[in-house]
Amino acid sequence: MKKVSRVLIACAAVCVTLPVVSESVSATPPRFDEYVALGDSWAADATLNPGLVTEEFVPLTCAQSRGSYAKQVAAALAVAAFRDASCGGAQTVDMTGSQKGLNPPQFDRLTVSTDLVTLLIGGNDAGLAAAVQGCPTLDSGATPCLDSFVVDGVDRMSANIAAAEPKVVATIEGVRARAPHARVLVLNYFKGVGTEGSCFPAIPISDGDARWVGRKLVELNAMVARAVEATGVELVDTYAASDGHDACQPAGVRWAEGLVPFSSDPVGPAVPFHPNQLGADHQARSVLAAVGR
Repeated sequence: MKKVSRVLIACAAVCVTLPVVSESVSATPPRFDEYVALGDSWAADATLNPGLVTEEFVPLTCAQSRGSYAKQVAAALAVAAFRDASCGGAQTVDMTGSQKGLNPPQFDRLTVSTDLVTLLIGGNDAGLAAAVQGCPTLDSGATPCLDSFVVDGVDRMSANIAAAEPKVVATIEGVRARAPHARVLVLNYFKGVGTEGSCFPAIPISDGDARWVGRKLVELNAMVARAVEATGVELVDTYAASDGHDACQPAGVRWAEGLVPFSSDPVGPAVPFHPNQLGADHQARSVLAAVGR
């Protein structure tokens, strides 16, 4: 009986440890060989800093940063082939057409062997980035953005966002058609402007307009999430963890710059209302977490 008991105990120990070994194997992070990054200025982590802007993959006019999230991801994954097509001002139409006659169609960088794609697009199609440029005011009670876009209870920006949705869906479908074996990760936009108001006069946008912009950003991200769900790809949510890092926060805390075109992270010229290096780092961490790194 004692011999039988020892056999049963040994068998039980093996049976217990086998699932652990299996789980360890399945938890191995995937390896990628060919990574292509697509998108707009938030994908390029656009910069005006001459020490950071690069034309390695795109023209200088794209303002693509050497420290962009995509380049960080490519380095961390040690991919053999990496191409970054992202460009400031890009819209979905620039995926299949030349942007300003300088940056070739972004989809040209995709191949049938591409196995990882990141995409961040839609903000320029909706016109939200351009709208923010019209918000600054010297009157804390004025709401030039709200007054311009909301007329007789109809919010044109909401309509713009809705109209951009099929374009984003078509873009994702275009990626899948050209890179059928790729894992496709679509990023949303993190909180550059909070929904709770502005920090007037440090950023000369009234609370009313700042809250409106913040709500439109939430709508934009919801649209991106619907497009992701409709196409069966993956969403990388950079917005959820960005509370307390909007442009109103102090240097070293904020992940996006405000109206003044100057950044402290790193020190130098910056694109207003766009990610600084801390923001790019947050985007990179989010993508790497999504692929298990």
